[in-house]
Amino acid sequence: MDLKQLKTFICVAEAGSLSRASDRLRIAQPALSRQIKLLEHELGVALFDRHVRGMDLTEPGKELLARVSGLVRQLEQSVHDIQSMHAEVKGHVALGLMPTVTSVLAVRLVERVARDLPGVTLRLTEGYSGYLIEWLQRGDIDLTFLYGPSGDFHLRTKELLYEDIGIISPPGSLPGAGATLRFEEAAALPLALPSRPHGIRVVVDAAAESAGVTLNVAFDGDSFRVLKSLVARGMYHAFVPLSAVTEDVKDGAVEARTLESPQVRRQLILGMPADRSNTRATESVIAILTSEIASMIRCGEWIAQPGSDLQGLM
Repeated sequence: MDLKQLKTFICVAEAGSLSRASDRLRIAQPALSRQIKLLEHELGVALFDRHVRGMDLTEPGKELLARVSGLVRQLEQSVHDIQSMHAEVKGHVALGLMPTVTSVLAVRLVERVARDLPGVTLRLTEGYSGYLIEWLQRGDIDLTFLYGPSGDFHLRTKELLYEDIGIISPPGSLPGAGATLRFEEAAALPLALPSRPHGIRVVVDAAAESAGVTLNVAFDGDSFRVLKSLVARGMYHAFVPLSAVTEDVKDGAVEARTLESPQVRRQLILGMPADRSNTRATESVIAILTSEIASMIRCGEWIAQPGSDLQGLM
């Protein structure tokens, strides 16, 4: 078994057919097929079910992909890093973001990295926190936003910020309500929330337990866009970080209110694997990311309190 065989296997698995993998790698199909057969022979198992429409992973194939994709990627990054030690920063960085961070930071971050780090390819992967932790541990991403506190994880972390979670409602659905709502009043509304163990649900469940109230969860869904759409269509209310719905509120799609008794806050941290060091490219992206967040907090674009690792940038 060699690295070429594993890279071929990963590409065919992701492409779903030899022809598509051949186009991506610019290698003839017979050569790719030979590499796959050599790998299957060495492992003693079939990695793909072959059919007229393409190739599907078998159960052993799925297990191999889960185990090696992150490792191969890390090896390639390490080679990139050594080659560029005395030159321009180059490489690939995969960053995980939860949807409520994507809407605030993603475009700004991509623009800054493209301008300041032309040799770095930044890939953004969106998901709820439960998925992000799994992808980080598997090696599919290099670093990720997570809900704190840092002590909850066996990871290297940076503490970024604290911000309020509020409630969004269909326009006009709470006549007479002011800009602030008591948590117990919000908890009684028909709610659309992410499922456990994702970060925002954990935070809101903890607040409900602290307040001694039961949440009226009418819909569980792990798509932030779907949750917002359901609120906008008048069906439910939802707990969200208020920074994530600034444009929706401006456009009149939803109404937003802060919470009290208790106030509900989230802590955002940046998580990195404890068992491997950052590449130069990753460190450079972290520097830009923290700089951008600090700048947004300073100028009021992100209403938040800086965490300990941002204090020096304020």
